Amino acid sequence: MNCLRTKDSVKVSKYVSGRMKRVFDTTLAMMLLVISAPVMIVVALAVSFTGLPVIYSHSRVGRGGVEFSCLKFRTMVNNADEVLSELLSSDDNIRKQWELERKIRSDPRVTKVGAWLRKTSLDELPQLFNVVKGDMSLVGPRPVTKGELIKYGLMSSNYLACRPGLTGLWQVSGRSEVDYRERVSMDAKYSLEATLVKDLSILVRTVGVVIRRSGAY
Repeated sequence: MNCLRTKDSVKVSKYVSGRMKRVFDTTLAMMLLVISAPVMIVVALAVSFTGLPVIYSHSRVGRGGVEFSCLKFRTMVNNADEVLSELLSSDDNIRKQWELERKIRSDPRVTKVGAWLRKTSLDELPQLFNVVKGDMSLVGPRPVTKGELIKYGLMSSNYLACRPGLTGLWQVSGRSEVDYRERVSMDAKYSLEATLVKDLSILVRTVGVVIRRSGAY
């Protein structure tokens, strides 16, 4: 396995930080933007009919610890943060689930249109713009917040050596059915073993996962 050392002395796959991955990401992301443009227009109209802003932007940690605005189609109500705070303070079971998974099953913050978008993963299409810009990669670790990065512990260096991915090992290995510790382990494994062939494999598997709507909520 070809590896290199990053500034923080963590070993990662040479492909992760190489030029080939960036060229691959940019070329394919631009092609996918053209192909998916009609779908994105329809989705944007569907979200706009709910009376909510079409695009939701949230801060995520990128390569080298640089924060960026991760784009998605809006799937939650406008006061989602307030609703979450109230849920966490009033329901112990929901709070425990949130602390473990950073997700809530049957999330009351999610709109009807948003639930469908999440189930089909169409809410993540705007992240193709993040890929073209260089904030993200097509394949990589799951984008996390600054607060979540603490949960990576010693493996945070592996995460920071990569661009977060639109898809990755977590998404093709059960998604929301995978516990948080396993997600972290998968992200670290990707940083160590990534190759162009493995990226292509994950992308192909992602298509199947999206079609089957496996593990999404």
